[in-house]
Amino acid sequence: MGKITFPKSLPSCPVGLNLENLCERVREYLPSLTMPASRGRKGWCGCLQNAEPPEITYCVVDQAGTLSLQALTPTQPMPAEDELNVKFLELVDELDLTAPNKAAMLSLPSEKKWQIYCSRKKDQEGVTDLSHLPEHYIERVQALAMLQYPTDSEEEVRSRTRQLDGLKTALRTQPHSFVLRFIELDGLVGLLGFLSSMDYTTSQSSIHTSLIGCVKALMNNSNGRAHVLAHPTGINTIAQSLCTENIKTKVAVLEILGAVCLVPGGHKKVLEAMLHYQKFAFERTRFQGIVNDLDRSTGVYRDEVNLKTAIMSFVNAVLNYGPGQENLEFRLHLRYEFLMLGIQPVIDKLRSHENETLNRHLDFFEMVRNEDEKELARKFEKDHIDTKSATAMFDLLRKKLSHTSAYPHLLSLLKHCTLLPLDYGTYPQHWMLFDRIVQQIILQGESGDNPDVSPLRINVKEIVHLLAKEEELIAARTKAEELDKENTEMSTKLAKKEQELDLRTQEKEDMETNLCRVKERLEKETAAHIETKQRISELEYRTSELDRQVNCERGERHRLERLVSSGSLPDDTKVVGLRSNLADSSQLDLNRLSELGKCPAPPPPPPMSHAPPPPPPVPGCGPPPPSQATTSIVPVRMEVPKKNVPQPTNPLKSFNWSKLPDAKVTGTIWSELDDTKLYTAMDLENIDKLFCAYQKNGVANDGSIEDLRQMGKNRTKILSVIDGRRAQNCTILLSKLKMSDEEISKAILSMDSKDQLPIDMVEQLLKFTPSAEESALLEEHSEEIDSLARADRFLYEISKLYTLVTKLFACHRIPHYEQRLRSLHYKKRFGVWIGEVEPRIKSVMEASREVARSRRLRRLLELVLALGNYMNRGARGNASGFRLGSLNRLADTKSSAAKGTTLLHYLVEILEKKFKDILKLEEDIPHVRDAAKVNMGELEKDMNQLRNGLKEVEREIEFHRSQQVTSADRFLPVMKEFLSSATCRFSELEDLFQDMKTRFDRAVRLFGEDNSTIQPDDFFGIFDAFLVAFSEARQDNDNIKRRREEEEKRVLQEAELKKRTIERKNSRDGILAKVGNSLKNGLSNGLSSSTRRESTGDAKGEFDDLISALRTGDVFGEDMAKFKRSRKARVVTNGNSPTRMNSLNKDDSRERVLSNSRKGQ
Repeated sequence: MGKITFPKSLPSCPVGLNLENLCERVREYLPSLTMPASRGRKGWCGCLQNAEPPEITYCVVDQAGTLSLQALTPTQPMPAEDELNVKFLELVDELDLTAPNKAAMLSLPSEKKWQIYCSRKKDQEGVTDLSHLPEHYIERVQALAMLQYPTDSEEEVRSRTRQLDGLKTALRTQPHSFVLRFIELDGLVGLLGFLSSMDYTTSQSSIHTSLIGCVKALMNNSNGRAHVLAHPTGINTIAQSLCTENIKTKVAVLEILGAVCLVPGGHKKVLEAMLHYQKFAFERTRFQGIVNDLDRSTGVYRDEVNLKTAIMSFVNAVLNYGPGQENLEFRLHLRYEFLMLGIQPVIDKLRSHENETLNRHLDFFEMVRNEDEKELARKFEKDHIDTKSATAMFDLLRKKLSHTSAYPHLLSLLKHCTLLPLDYGTYPQHWMLFDRIVQQIILQGESGDNPDVSPLRINVKEIVHLLAKEEELIAARTKAEELDKENTEMSTKLAKKEQELDLRTQEKEDMETNLCRVKERLEKETAAHIETKQRISELEYRTSELDRQVNCERGERHRLERLVSSGSLPDDTKVVGLRSNLADSSQLDLNRLSELGKCPAPPPPPPMSHAPPPPPPVPGCGPPPPSQATTSIVPVRMEVPKKNVPQPTNPLKSFNWSKLPDAKVTGTIWSELDDTKLYTAMDLENIDKLFCAYQKNGVANDGSIEDLRQMGKNRTKILSVIDGRRAQNCTILLSKLKMSDEEISKAILSMDSKDQLPIDMVEQLLKFTPSAEESALLEEHSEEIDSLARADRFLYEISKLYTLVTKLFACHRIPHYEQRLRSLHYKKRFGVWIGEVEPRIKSVMEASREVARSRRLRRLLELVLALGNYMNRGARGNASGFRLGSLNRLADTKSSAAKGTTLLHYLVEILEKKFKDILKLEEDIPHVRDAAKVNMGELEKDMNQLRNGLKEVEREIEFHRSQQVTSADRFLPVMKEFLSSATCRFSELEDLFQDMKTRFDRAVRLFGEDNSTIQPDDFFGIFDAFLVAFSEARQDNDNIKRRREEEEKRVLQEAELKKRTIERKNSRDGILAKVGNSLKNGLSNGLSSSTRRESTGDAKGEFDDLISALRTGDVFGEDMAKFKRSRKARVVTNGNSPTRMNSLNKDDSRERVLSNSRKGQ
């Protein structure tokens, strides 16, 4: 039996020292233990000489603060063997031993079993402090996670670190039940939550290192490790800790990740975690931060060999475990990712550290790389492949695939690559997509599993099988394509012919319409031409007659003048006779001009240098009064005597009454009334005070006449004779215009040639046209123009624009200010009205043409007719057609089997399945929606408004032609030009309007509707409402279909989840045990016997052993030895290397399977 020599005495230790310090003290004296050599020995434990374990006869005890050894004697009687085996089995389960160690423990003699059981139970009974329970540690972890880093208290940092170290020690030393209880109480969730939520300062401190140590200690237990691996984000959260600058923390994280690569099912989780870390740390590629840390050689990283060793051990574990154990392609793929990050120059630089452990990892990396590259070269029957040269790799592929069925596909791939954008900075994603697809094709296994993170969800095996059957479908597909092509060509030709037919029909209709229009215009122009010729001849005859009469009268006048000058008549008689003759001559001229004015006037001649003749009198007004030159010889009319009316002390407001003419007073009641006698009974002063025309602006007195007089002395009087509210609104308008009265007058006279008057302001000005009464009132105060209010002055200035008739027609004022303003408003508004009317006319025209020629609409009506005849019986059945309004009643027929489904929904469903082309109906009739908004009555009203406006402008132009105008009056040139263009534009619009009515009537009759009653908004509204309902029905069907698919998917997911839950529940214990046993058993091939632990006590720590073996490189020892042997064998076999882990010389690769299958075909 081997002997273990202890030192004679252990150092004294205070009784109050905690377990952690005690372990540290014992650890200091472990080197003094001498152990026999274990090389070449076999048995239960490598440190003992035979298969029989040593007898446990001593234990460490605490006596008065001093640790010492004493003989171990059971204090309780040993129970029966069966009872002892049951209790010992429970103890072994608590120790969480590996399968070999567990079997060895169970094979111990009963006495040793009882000694171990008593010792263990005694230790457990001694732990009664509540602070050692899992609940306590979980509460402390949760509390620490909520605290910020204490920047001003190092003691607080040490205290938190000690608390986490206590949890780490408890997870390592406490029984298996402690770890299970810790996990059940969400202790793992608390640790991971603390890792993910800690602030930056905490992540750089020793607290982070201790927290990672707790996770590492938890993974030292098989159940704890299984729960960490099963956690959906556990490994990702651990990988996030690489973001710290604390080297100890980084080393611990890398050791955990490297060890997880060796655990079954852990390798892919590590790759996913590194991809997660790439996004978390905003890195360009995966593993970028790790390679950068490996390359860093400044500051604390200069001589930090432990971190570089941990990184290289992690890189070797990622490359050579998991799929990399057997898959050459995977190793090459993943190693190329590291090489692209520049790891090879870094490895060459790391040689300068001359560290044995680090060099061991570097040698292993380069050795495996060389072997893999040689194996790849043997696939192409080469000694070496230059993977840095695109030309060399292309030549290899070309030579390998030449004269094979795969070569055309290689050429096709290259051809399509040449079509891709070549600007790498702008379009790298295309090449990245190629790269990802090829990677997945190479790496995906036969079962469809991807060893690395799969960027695309494709099943390579299924795709390969589909491609293998492609040749079988070539003939049928080619024939189908030919038939489809022929069908497409015929459809294209048919559609082209239909378009040509529609175009020719449209041209024919347009030409017929234009021809009819030209005929009508020709007839009108011919009639007008004949009528004009007749008028010209009549006017010429009348003109000659007038000239003859004028010549005769002129001779008579000269004769009379000679008689007067010769003195043959008395002077009075001469004067009276002369005046009488002149009056008669003037009256005659007036009568002749009146007769001339009654006939239709010819077109106005060009402007002459002299003034045009005066216009005829207004009909109904009678002849004009005689001029002042004849007042002495006409009978004197009786005048009403002027009344004696007192004069007011101040100007008063006017009473807007309608004055009865003096000639009509006789014989009425007014001739019997005498109002002058009432003035003595009236309070005239009060009237002067109440109705004074002066405005009281800011008068701070009682408003007496004396006050008003005093005001008149101190300030300018403001006189207003217009209605107050009307004057106020007019003042507001003028303030908005910001123009003086003179500027407004000039703008109106020039017809706003400078665009100073907006349209809305012209409309407002029309409301403030002075009436006859207002003009008379303002004329009475013409001498006090400066005293008038702002609105009164404006209306007075405007009234001056009234045109004066020549003195021949006396001094009547003919108001044409309003007509001028209306013409100006019409001119400004004309373009807007045209822009509003024309689109409505065109929308009805286009919609009428579209519904009449839409083949999709005809097919839809056919389908609805078929449905109706199928569903209806009796009088409603056997229909040849139906009213269009029936389309909108499809939704009224509801299904009795499916809730929410109507006949319209069913119609949509039929169209989607059988007649998809009809679904594009709205493309055929796009103008229907606009046409449905057009009301024919309003449209005709707008057309009449435009027509009447043009007539008013024409009349006003004719009136101004007969008047003498000043140079400032631009009405004639401006409005004549406008009338010419507006008439042409309106003529085109009117023709368009007539065409619209014709096409609309034709479309209405085409569908069997009554064109005398139905209007565009009713007719096209039917189609518009149907299209809306049709679209809603399609949306409803899509929603129902989506909900049905979601429901089916949900049912499948629930069934799958239920199935997985049952399977997980039934096999959870087996899975956890399998993971633990696989890990423990998996170390036997890679670990040397010197790294195994004793099994006589706590058998935990296999995860630490795994990390230690990974750190030292012992885990790669077998591969190293194999490669060394292969080097010696290559000398004998001329360089041919043996295969590694059945991954080399894969004759059954997918490329060759596809090639062979194609050759066989």
